Amino acid sequence: MGEPRLIEISPVTRVEGHGKVTIHLNRDNEVDEARLHIVEFRGFERFIRGRLMWEVPVIVQRLCGICPVSHHLAAAKAMDMIAGVDQLPPTAEKMRRLMHYGQVMQSHVLHFFHLAAPDLLFGFGAPAAKRNIFEVLKEQPELGKRAVLMRKFGQEIIEATAGKKVHGTGAIPGGINRNLSIEQRDHFLKTIDEMEAWALDALNLARDYTLEHEDLIAEFGTFPSNYMSLVREDDGALDLYHGNLRAVRSDGGAIFDQLPYPKYHEVLIEDVRSWSYMKFPFIKELGPEAGWYRVGPLARMNTASHIDTPLANKAHQDLKAVTGGSPNNSTLANHWARMIEVLHCVEKIRDLLNDPDLQGTDLVAKGDRRDEGVGVIEAPRGNLIHHYRVDEHDQVTYCNLIVSTTHNNEGMNRAVKDVAVKHLSGKEEITEGMLNHVEVAIRAYDPCLSCATHALGQMPLQVELFDADGTLVDRQAQCM
Repeated sequence: MGEPRLIEISPVTRVEGHGKVTIHLNRDNEVDEARLHIVEFRGFERFIRGRLMWEVPVIVQRLCGICPVSHHLAAAKAMDMIAGVDQLPPTAEKMRRLMHYGQVMQSHVLHFFHLAAPDLLFGFGAPAAKRNIFEVLKEQPELGKRAVLMRKFGQEIIEATAGKKVHGTGAIPGGINRNLSIEQRDHFLKTIDEMEAWALDALNLARDYTLEHEDLIAEFGTFPSNYMSLVREDDGALDLYHGNLRAVRSDGGAIFDQLPYPKYHEVLIEDVRSWSYMKFPFIKELGPEAGWYRVGPLARMNTASHIDTPLANKAHQDLKAVTGGSPNNSTLANHWARMIEVLHCVEKIRDLLNDPDLQGTDLVAKGDRRDEGVGVIEAPRGNLIHHYRVDEHDQVTYCNLIVSTTHNNEGMNRAVKDVAVKHLSGKEEITEGMLNHVEVAIRAYDPCLSCATHALGQMPLQVELFDADGTLVDRQAQCM
């Protein structure tokens, strides 16, 4: 019998932002506890106060350089509501959608090829020096080339619609500030067939990996949970830009359905834990123990009735067939779901490029001013909520953000513990490859830890000191 041990993975690699994992082993080398800690702190919900409502869609993008478009559009949708605009002009909505599909496509491609592929291609326990995009480029140069060019295509879509590839200014309260020129349209149409073919190949790669590693997928961070996303208002189809909220149980039963997203606060509560800067949301009627849920690509596949583009809908049916139509609870199945969404985005981009509304000149609508607005969008990593109030001077007085990674906080922590127990317990020697298994579980969620670290009110900092037997010796706390 040995001594209790604390293992720390710091930082977690190949994710956006900074976090660490702590794993507590008892005297028998069994995992007692494993947690994902978010060690960054950003106070956007505080310092956005006092800024003018027109500035907000641009400012909030600075939360992240990976998914700025998602924050840009969620904030713009909230400001639409404050501006009294319930229906955008067709050109404005379609330009925003084009921007969003470009964002989701490039983000998913970045994650799958650059961050996840080294694990999938070389094995979770491969040497650390092997698990990187440069080794992928060496061994599969064509795959690496496609990854770069597909992301480039998505980034250029963002540039054409938002003005810049990162931190653009395209969406404004009530609409958009540009349309798409014929020259830009024709430029994208030249390569859209290639993008579709490559998206299909990437989808097949993710699907085949999942089916060929059925035993691993079934045991690796797999557990039942609730799921939530936006779905289209009329028929419950996948809609990444707009819709109502739907939440389902692990057996597919509805918790709530077609809930207008401005009412999110009626069904969700944000809990706080002393050991993380990230909050833990749960569904109010189910309580904190049973009400936690997951969001993201797999959650969207589990909640959507269907997909309105033919190739992605066929892929969605194939994914659902694996579980007989019931929700898929496997963490690693997120990769398959992510590639379905890439294909869906390419199909939607093609449709929009052929829509003459993109060359329209009616770009902004006006309405009767309101004091409060909520904007919700399906970001690449999952559901994203922006909620604001403004005063008579158009200055922000309240801001609450629930980002995708925050929604997934409990699910990620459970995945960390599940994988740690299965792959580390009882081992005399803990190798780097074993620890990477834990990181693989986190990476499957494609977390954006920078986006998730915000505070509403005062944030408690608590330090606890334990002796070798696990007895609490001292505790000190203060509010920041």
